[in-house]
Amino acid sequence: MSWETVIGLEVHVQLLTRSKMFCGCSAKFGDAPNTNVCPVCLGMPGSLPVPNEQAVRLAVRAAYALGCTVHGRSIFARKNYFYPDLPKGYQISQFEEPLATGGRLEIASPERGVLTVGITRLHLEEDAGKSFHDRMPGMTAVDFNRCGVPLIEIVSQPDLRSPVEARAYLVALKQVLKYLEVSDCNMEEGSLRVDANLSIRRPGAPLGTRTEVKNMNSFSGVERALTIERDRQIAGVERGEEIEQRTMLFDAAANEVRPMRSKEESHDYRYFPDPDLPPLVLSDAWLRAEREALPELPAAKRERFMASFGLSAYDAGVLVGTRELAEYYESVVAEGVEAKEAANWVMNDVLSLHPDDVQRALPPAAAAGVIRLVKAGTVSRQAAKRVLQELDARSASAALAADDALRVARELGLIQVQDTSQIETWVRETLEAHASEVARYRGGETKLMGFFVGQVMKRSKGKADPKAVSAALTSALEAPSGEN
Repeated sequence: MSWETVIGLEVHVQLLTRSKMFCGCSAKFGDAPNTNVCPVCLGMPGSLPVPNEQAVRLAVRAAYALGCTVHGRSIFARKNYFYPDLPKGYQISQFEEPLATGGRLEIASPERGVLTVGITRLHLEEDAGKSFHDRMPGMTAVDFNRCGVPLIEIVSQPDLRSPVEARAYLVALKQVLKYLEVSDCNMEEGSLRVDANLSIRRPGAPLGTRTEVKNMNSFSGVERALTIERDRQIAGVERGEEIEQRTMLFDAAANEVRPMRSKEESHDYRYFPDPDLPPLVLSDAWLRAEREALPELPAAKRERFMASFGLSAYDAGVLVGTRELAEYYESVVAEGVEAKEAANWVMNDVLSLHPDDVQRALPPAAAAGVIRLVKAGTVSRQAAKRVLQELDARSASAALAADDALRVARELGLIQVQDTSQIETWVRETLEAHASEVARYRGGETKLMGFFVGQVMKRSKGKADPKAVSAALTSALEAPSGEN
């Protein structure tokens, strides 16, 4: 009998604010250790925390985008535990009364198709510091700069059934958060961190004992770690062993998951309301304004691109991959070019010049100018790529307009020759130079048409209109022998 995997994810997301959650210290990543600290984030006696309004705003927008119910009243609580990177001896978080509950996220599962993953809760909290075990021999160094950096924790329901689905969920969640500009979601800098709870069971049986897997610093790492942990649990149960509820650490270098500590429960943290922070109360008007400020989200934008522009699900999915890319594509279409043609050019040519930075892409008007040249038959598609590259090179030092595409095509000598008599001359010269191939074509080897087109284009130095060349070749080759 097969085993079913059950996975729930806890995703910690650093909010895109300039300052920390409860003080004015900078939240910037990469500054010198222990320079962005103050009595509040270090937990000095007598210091009092004050909530960051922008952090609350970003958290509320994320909650609404995930379909959560945002509560007008929530409570900050102290989560008590002792660790060297937590100077206060507790973390300010939310527990019994979180900011938001009951959301959902639609994902595309490679195994089960489109499915909805439930969101149990989304709450605000502060980050801890960071320990370094490799800076000083035999010692641990601690950087408190991260202490107090604002986070949201997004807890999913155990609706995922494989490591592949867990990765798909994270991809979809990251896309939504980046559309909202809630976070940069940079896993290398710790802006997005994932803890995964995994258990196995026979299909239809009650949930099994879960373990929590930590220290996964990429989406591929999450998938690998959960695959290893799933296989470990299955092998153990089939040997007659009982799964212990504990926290596991993923070692990417060794490609293994090993025990870290026994799994804590909520009572281990001795949660209680923070006496220094009153309830967080948000007015209906404020919440309404934040909800109305939400941008069009990826799923809605994808559906609109398919309905309004006639794009395939695949093309629409690619073009809404990031908010910047979607906006760039719409700007190109707004220049008056056909939507499907614009999609092909943006996905396959324009972005290939700067695949990781849409901001550096050719101005939409200039890109549209290139597309129009091909549509009008002024240049070939291959020649248009050269025009595109030249325009891109020039855009670094000068502003470009739509008519610059035609000017560059002329400068490069790429304007297609559509003069029928000139094309017929090139065709005649080509056929005379390849008499044996002409005989073979007329003998039934019609696949030689591509060879002839290539030879004519070579003779014309790429300037002939390929469509006119094909028509002229067809006419000449199908004429009775001796008439070409």
